[in-house]
Amino acid sequence: MNVQRIQGKVILAGAGPGDPELISVKAVRWLQKADVVLTDRLVSHEILDEYVGPKAEVICVGKQGRYGTSTPQKRINQLMIEHSKAGKTVVRLKGGDVSVFANMLDELQVLVENGIAYEIIPGISAAFGAAAYAGIPLTARNYANAVRFLTFYKTDLLSDTYWKELAQTDDTLVFYMSSGTLDDIVENLKKNGITSDKFLAVVEQATTRLQNVHVSNIYQHRQNFDGREFASPSLLIIGKVVALHEQFAWIRNSNSQEQYFEPVESLRRQAV
Repeated sequence: MNVQRIQGKVILAGAGPGDPELISVKAVRWLQKADVVLTDRLVSHEILDEYVGPKAEVICVGKQGRYGTSTPQKRINQLMIEHSKAGKTVVRLKGGDVSVFANMLDELQVLVENGIAYEIIPGISAAFGAAAYAGIPLTARNYANAVRFLTFYKTDLLSDTYWKELAQTDDTLVFYMSSGTLDDIVENLKKNGITSDKFLAVVEQATTRLQNVHVSNIYQHRQNFDGREFASPSLLIIGKVVALHEQFAWIRNSNSQEQYFEPVESLRRQAV
């Protein structure tokens, strides 16, 4: 008699930007039912401690920019396949939202190629969390008509033509994973004539108890930020709307450089 092999399911879920109360009810319910949780670095420990079922295996598969300790995407794909084909329910838990700079396409392609059932659960993206907790309305009337999500972790990602467009638009610009190239971003915008009524906000560890918001006029960023290293993760918001932070900020800066999210290497040692 042929016995059909039971196959599990993969849930691609967003955990939100940091504050553990910003995760969705649906994501929590799947975490409580999960057999395996593959978690990113930018997921609050409180979420794992409070919401993951007691019998679930939690595997850290974090990435951290250009660091060699990051988990290769190929390994993450293998873990999803292995555990789901063993009949387990796998939650692939990502910081922020699953569809914004989260490499979801590779994972969807692998799941489809292997005939594995899946669901996608959105999360609050870092851009929305950072803006809300900094009191910056991203598309405030009379300040911006739109918002753009970008990244500039490598200096060859954007063309000269696109920099000119970015400098001249009144859209709010939000840069993910780009605090290390902040000076290059500002210089490219200034070189292409960005107006002096634009401001820059660097939001460190947004929505967490360690959040800090640093604001400067775009043309004064060097005197205000020169030599400063920002905690990971940090999000950049550029535009007229940033000027509203002073009026509508509702959370005080922690003034701490403590790391809310542990580095990948530290998590790797704990898992051994």
